[in-house]
Order: sequence, then structure tokens, then C-alpha cells
Amino acid sequence: MSLRIIFQILFYLHLLLTAATVIFITVYGLTTESGGQHFHPLKWYPPVLASTACGGIIGFMWQWITFSYPRNALKAAFWLGPLLTCLMAGMFVYMGTATSLIVGLVSFCSALAQSLYGCWVSHRFEYATNILSVSTAFPPAKTRVLVLATIVIGTLYCCFLVSGIGGATALQDKFKLAFIFILVIMLSLGWTMQFLKNVIQLTISRVTYLQILGNHMDTCAALRDSINRSGGCIAIGSILIPVFTLFRSFGRLMSLLGGEDEILFCCVMVLVNVLPQFVNRWSFVHIGAYNKEFVHASRDTWEMFNSSRMLPLIDSDLTGALCFLSGVAVGAFCSMVSGIWILVMRQSYALEVSIYAFLIGYFVCRLAMGWLQACVAAYYVAYGENPESDQFDSTIPARLEQIQGSQALLN
Repeated sequence: MSLRIIFQILFYLHLLLTAATVIFITVYGLTTESGGQHFHPLKWYPPVLASTACGGIIGFMWQWITFSYPRNALKAAFWLGPLLTCLMAGMFVYMGTATSLIVGLVSFCSALAQSLYGCWVSHRFEYATNILSVSTAFPPAKTRVLVLATIVIGTLYCCFLVSGIGGATALQDKFKLAFIFILVIMLSLGWTMQFLKNVIQLTISRVTYLQILGNHMDTCAALRDSINRSGGCIAIGSILIPVFTLFRSFGRLMSLLGGEDEILFCCVMVLVNVLPQFVNRWSFVHIGAYNKEFVHASRDTWEMFNSSRMLPLIDSDLTGALCFLSGVAVGAFCSMVSGIWILVMRQSYALEVSIYAFLIGYFVCRLAMGWLQACVAAYYVAYGENPESDQFDSTIPARLEQIQGSQALLN
């Protein structure tokens, strides 16, 4: 039995177990009297469900704005991300508890880091706008319907999990380990939303890639293949890519800070240079088009980028940062919707509900933005395989010349 089949079985088994757990916890938590004075369902659920709906609506609108006005959307994301995160940090500080102060401080540091990053990469905005425009100029048929359907499914699934979180919250006075159920539900939320996003990415990147090569494929047929044939690879990537991206980001930060520890330096080089050879998001193009295994596809795409001297371009791509900051902005807005609502009602669980709302808003927005990232990935992979094709304009070659010129000046 191959690894992809094992992970496909594990993913669907986890869905069944999560559904059973959520139903049991919701029914038992809301029918028992353990909630006492600390949990009121009619006051706890509306803010979280309202913020979840806001996440779905804003996410769909934002992906349309990004597609229609990429230049303005890019600048807005790099402004709104840190701004809304800073406002969210102020809300956490206003809550006045020790835990909320810590969360507020972390949020404020995150907003500062986002602002500094935006200033550092501002010279790349022009190219990021151009590559986003040219790669999404002719989106696959039925893309908007597919994105809308996926957002609806993701939002409804989040609402379902929220019911379980509420049930576990109601049991916290009676069972001190009720937080374990909440942790399990949130992990399931992360894996499932990543899975849905990567289904969209694999489907759209496959259709776009074949479209660039001169072949046309029905989007619905590609979606069926993504779920039935490549579900295991998607499940693997949905775990490994976020984890490895976090490690690589940490490695880049450590390399920027510098240091004289040789062992630490070697570890950083492994994180930055070695990990992408085995785990990267570009692999979904080859998984969809050629039905490769996840690690095999990752290695092939990275070697192709290396042989075509595109690695500096890939490393400096801002599409991932755009999607991340968009998710942070929407998550922060949803967090403030639920947090301010509960603060007005003078309830004690404003912090935990705000954190749930942030995570849900972030994942839903990333789900909505997935197809844009898929188009860019397909464009890069298709160009790397055949740079001389007349399907491509001067966007990538001009940027490569700029990067090589900058490297020559530094040397």
C-alpha cells in the first residue's frame, strides 16, 4: 500500500472521527448542566458564527478584488495586514487579563514584523502585480463557481466545528481536560481547510498548466481527479507544507540575524536550502498533470527551477506573502467582530472566542485565495520547462535580468 493511499484513508477516517466527536460533545455539552454561569449558548454562539460568516463573505469578495485589481489589492494587503493586527492587539490588551496581555503583545510584535517586511519587499510590488495579472489573465472555466462552492463548504464545516468547540467549552467546569477536545477540533480544522485549499490549488494549477501547453481540460473532471486520484498527496502536502514553510521561515530569520555558531548555521542552511527540494507547493502542478508522488513532484519541480536558474525568482515571489497577509487581515477583522461583540455583552470568554474567530477567518480567506496562487504556480512551472515558448511575455525574463544584475553588483 503506497503512502498516498495510507494518508487518504487517514484523512477520511479523521473526518469521520471528528464528526462523531463533535456531535457527541455538542449534544452532551449543551444538554448537561455543567456550563453553569460561565457558558451561555445564546451568547457564545452568535458572535463566533457571525464572524465565520464574515470570513466567508469577505474572503470571496477579496479574491475577486485581487483578481480584478491586483495592484491595489497587493498594496492594500500589505497595509491592512499589519494595521488590523495592531487593532486586534489593542483589543486583546483592553480585555485586561494576564493571558490577553501576552496575546496582545505577541499580536503587536507580529504587526510590527509585517510592517517591516512590507517595507523590505516594497520594491518587488511591481513585478508581483505583473506576474499575478499575466498568470490569471485567462482563468479556467467555472473557476468562480468552484471557488464559491468551496468557500460555502469550508464555512459550513467551520460552523459545524464551532458547535463542537461550544460543547467542549460548556464542559470545562466539569471536565478539566475538555480543552483537549478543543485542541483536537482546531487541528482538524487546520488540516481540513488546508486540504480544501490544496484541492483547489491542484485542480486549478493542472487546468492552467495544460492550458498554457495548448491542451484543454474540463475543470470539473480535474476536480474529480484531484479528489479521487490525488487525495492522498493532497493530505500529505496539507500537513507537510505548512510545517516546513514555518521551519524555512525560521531558518531565513536566523540567517538574517547572523551568528557565529557553526552548528546553528548548518541547521539554518538545511532549513533554507534542503527542505524545499522535498516539500514545496509548486509540486501540486506535477501531481495534477502527471500523477506523481508528492516528494517526487517536489524534487522534480525544484530541480527544474534550479536548472533554469529560477530559484532566486521563486524565493522572492510575493504571491504566498500576499495570500498570507490577506488571511491575517481577514482573520484579524473576524477576531474583532466576535471579540468586540462579547466585550459589549461583558462576558469572560472574549479572548478564546476572538482566537477561534481569527483562525477561522484566516483559513477561510486562504481557501478563497488558493486559485490565484495555483495560477501563478502553473505559470512558473510551465515557463521553467519551456522558457522559449511563445505563450510567455517578457515578465519573467525581465525580472530575471534585474535579479542577475543586482547579484552582479553585490559581487
